[in-house]
Amino acid sequence: MSLFSKRYLKVVEEYENLICKKNSVLEVGNGIFSRYKNPVLTKDHAPYFWKYDLNEITNPYFMERLGVNAALNPGAIIFDNKICLMVRVEGTDRKSFFAVAESENGIDNFRFWDYPIIIPENDEQDGNIYDMRLVRHEDGWIYGLFCREIKDPNAKEGDMSSAVAYCGIARSKNLKDWERLPDLKTKASQQRNVVLHPEFIDKKYAFYTRPTDDFIEAGKCGGIGWGLSDSMENPIIDDEKIIDVRMYHTIKETKNGQGAAPIKTDKGWIHIAHGVRNTAAGLRYVLYGLLSDLDDPSKIIKNPGGYLICPEGIERVGDVSNVVFCNGMVKKDDGTILIYYASADTRVHVAETTVDKLLDYLMNTPEDALRSYACTIQRNDFIKKNLDILKKSSS
Repeated sequence: MSLFSKRYLKVVEEYENLICKKNSVLEVGNGIFSRYKNPVLTKDHAPYFWKYDLNEITNPYFMERLGVNAALNPGAIIFDNKICLMVRVEGTDRKSFFAVAESENGIDNFRFWDYPIIIPENDEQDGNIYDMRLVRHEDGWIYGLFCREIKDPNAKEGDMSSAVAYCGIARSKNLKDWERLPDLKTKASQQRNVVLHPEFIDKKYAFYTRPTDDFIEAGKCGGIGWGLSDSMENPIIDDEKIIDVRMYHTIKETKNGQGAAPIKTDKGWIHIAHGVRNTAAGLRYVLYGLLSDLDDPSKIIKNPGGYLICPEGIERVGDVSNVVFCNGMVKKDDGTILIYYASADTRVHVAETTVDKLLDYLMNTPEDALRSYACTIQRNDFIKKNLDILKKSSS
């Protein structure tokens, strides 16, 4: 047997073993959600025929020709009774592209569709596209909002890193064929992490935005914004307001942004967002929850203090350490919620919870008291109540 054949058979075997590997829930946890032992997607989930030339004549050593570096930051949707993730796949050349991976249960056995997704370009070419949020809107379309990045035209000579980010928009009926729409226009110089609300508000399309002054820094802008547009064919927000502000010495002091499209409940809209703070080791990304008013989703009614999900264990290690990021979650008919989050810009995990658990968490967790003194008083009052309960139960 040739070297090509040996390597081919081994690669296929390892790939199928990975795809078919069962996942298992990690016990105990915090009562709000359950983590799973294995990531649901990694770079190794990318099909071997994406990476290897399968012609022995032109690839006798069975080498990778088009490598994959990471699978991360997926949008999520239930489509044809399957959990479909619109994954940001990053090649070893640093370019990102979108690809759909599907699973029956959303916990394991994710398998990519044969071909990555082609997102048509507008007149201005995209330098890079990534982090698509999927939403099935009540107008009948599935929309994908993503970050469209180009080289900063005003960068100094020799600067090959500065970039400008816009909100790209595309829509589809089947997740395979996409119509490109114009970028979202706002008064902010840059937009990232934009999410479309799934319902009309005052007969208009509603957006959660994240205006920034430049590519990295939030600047004077920042926070989760809100704005309305008359159409998607010419998406323009004239009046953009911040509905969840950044705050000093909190988990969202540096940056924050909406994660996936919110989930509707009888108590309000459940939101997952990301918050960023600075540390001596660099930026730390965590996830937190919000609840907004059922009739006015731009009004935040519950804002628990602290984070919901932070990077733990292997989640802290990867291309960009100490980061978790979410732009996809789904709600099943039985009330189960699956939150898909990437760790360290490298791999994808799932956290499992329910509507009832998240509502309990959002409605009954205290807000951030903002100062050490006030936070200590808050915790001591909490402890006293618990100690009183323990004393009564032991008497």
